[in-house]
Amino acid sequence: MVKQGGYVGRILRIDLSNRKSRTIEIAPELAGQWLGGNGFGVKTLWDEVPASVDPLSPENILILATGPLVGTAWPCSGRMEAIAKSPLTGIYGDSNCGGYFGPELKFAGVDALIITGASDRPVSLWIHDGIVDIEDAQELWGLDTVETEAAIRRAKGDEQIKVACIGPAGENLVPYASIQATPNRSFGRSGLGAVMGSKNLKAVAVRGKGRVPIASPQAFTALAKEMHRRIRENEFFPALARYGTSGLVSIVNEIGRFPTRNFQRGDYIHADKIGGEALRAEFWEKDDGCFACPIRCDKIYRVRTGEFAGAVTSSFEYETLNSFGAAVDNDNLASIIAANERCDRLGLDTISTGRAISFAMELYEKGILSTQDTGGMDLLWGDYKRVLELIEQIGQREGLGKLLSLGVRKAAEQIGGDAAYYAMEVKGQEIPAQDGRAQQSMGLAHITSSRGADHLKAFPTIDETGYTGEVIRRYGEEFLPEMADPQATKYKPFLVKDGEDLGAVVDSIGICKSGGTHVMAEIYWADIAEGLTLATGIDFTEDNVKAIGERIYNLMRAYNAIHGITRADDRLPRRFTEEPSPSTGAKGQIAHAEEMLDEYYTLRGWDPERGWPTHATLERLGLNDVVERMEAADG
Repeated sequence: MVKQGGYVGRILRIDLSNRKSRTIEIAPELAGQWLGGNGFGVKTLWDEVPASVDPLSPENILILATGPLVGTAWPCSGRMEAIAKSPLTGIYGDSNCGGYFGPELKFAGVDALIITGASDRPVSLWIHDGIVDIEDAQELWGLDTVETEAAIRRAKGDEQIKVACIGPAGENLVPYASIQATPNRSFGRSGLGAVMGSKNLKAVAVRGKGRVPIASPQAFTALAKEMHRRIRENEFFPALARYGTSGLVSIVNEIGRFPTRNFQRGDYIHADKIGGEALRAEFWEKDDGCFACPIRCDKIYRVRTGEFAGAVTSSFEYETLNSFGAAVDNDNLASIIAANERCDRLGLDTISTGRAISFAMELYEKGILSTQDTGGMDLLWGDYKRVLELIEQIGQREGLGKLLSLGVRKAAEQIGGDAAYYAMEVKGQEIPAQDGRAQQSMGLAHITSSRGADHLKAFPTIDETGYTGEVIRRYGEEFLPEMADPQATKYKPFLVKDGEDLGAVVDSIGICKSGGTHVMAEIYWADIAEGLTLATGIDFTEDNVKAIGERIYNLMRAYNAIHGITRADDRLPRRFTEEPSPSTGAKGQIAHAEEMLDEYYTLRGWDPERGWPTHATLERLGLNDVVERMEAADG
């Protein structure tokens, strides 16, 4: 059992079918090789959830896992992972969430939950003092996420309880349903709310008063303070602290990377009406933030007058501003706040929801969908009332929303004809708010992400607008000028791989990518290795932490490989490779995607024909047991 520090040393394994739970001690080798978070998660999926398992069957497993730095003094240490086989993509799925739920779980004496089986009726979990009670949740079923948290806190008589729960979308098994945590933070991507719904698990409530043990408390605290100082003195700190990620709108729009009208272009003529400056000037109420965060990039926004008076939301991110703004050509900022609030209450991923709606609007524009197909609705760009109506339909799986709730890939398959051309997805997951035609590394990152189209796995940022200082500090002057040029392809496979490996570690130890590792680029391999050593008492080096990141990412790929994923699936929609972007700042289409992919596979040690990890790579990373199963999948 890990007792040195960082971990409280306890994983709870909960069988909902039999209403039983048991405690598993965290072995040192598990911590030393997989850390926590998505490391624990992918190892559990690999060991226990084969390719034959339906994501919505009781045989799928839901893992909620913290990491060794969660709940400590390390900056931005409030994040944790949810992991399961995704009902949206049918492959590896995970989602990351900030706030306070993760730290509270550790304070309650638990590092991770492994939830198996399915209940025959709605239940919730109540975790306190290292134990779990499985409680009836029939009266909670049907409530939205805000109502659910309020009801649990009221019943327990404690407003400090932290809750992760699903809304109607998860109950209705929408494949991109989210899990909402206290209650405006989201495990948004991969549809893990539907996995909870399939298990009849409405909520997980936690309350703890313990502390996270630290192996070398004085040295760790000193290092954590140094990391806080570095973040506060970073040149990007003031803007991120003032606007949060909404401040990216104007920057990204300028370079042509802000998807508009379902990626028809990468800049929005009304970006100034929906960006961070307008949001703060019109609707800001106060700053908020996650556990141990010096940035406080979360904000609470309230609509005080007009059509949407009373709408209030927090954790209102850049992605959502795009999904219900530029993506559907809507410059009514109050309606976007209302859309975010409704998605949070229903428990819907705002990225996939917005992409599904913009997909439908383009199909209507192109004449592929008619009012006969839409139930009599006109789907016109900029019609925010229709957007809000469709959000409700998607969450309830009614009307046109029943089709759009499938995700754009499966919806396109049902519609037929040319619909698939306008489905902006990779491996079944909708592409987030980055047009790779304006940033070649981001285009590659969408292709190689382990959970389908995604920016947060690699999260390449230093070439967005040419951050030469970060290039020099992290990689050296010899990587200039190409590394900092968003349109250059040289060095970008290396940038993506490094970001993915670093991101796998960050998502496993429980810290924030915006808070130091990927956005500000202040915290890097050596800092993480030192922090982990001081926190846990386990001797981590820069090299072996890098190896852990590689190990995690390779096992994700191996898991996808046994589900049939190959190089043929590492593709962007044809729009990105065939249509030059008309946006200022972008220079045509994705350039040399196949060449970048060849180089990426070489750097990874993957077979260039199939895109699978080679036996030599797996053995180098200590994944010898994976080789046999890969060979069996190869037939």
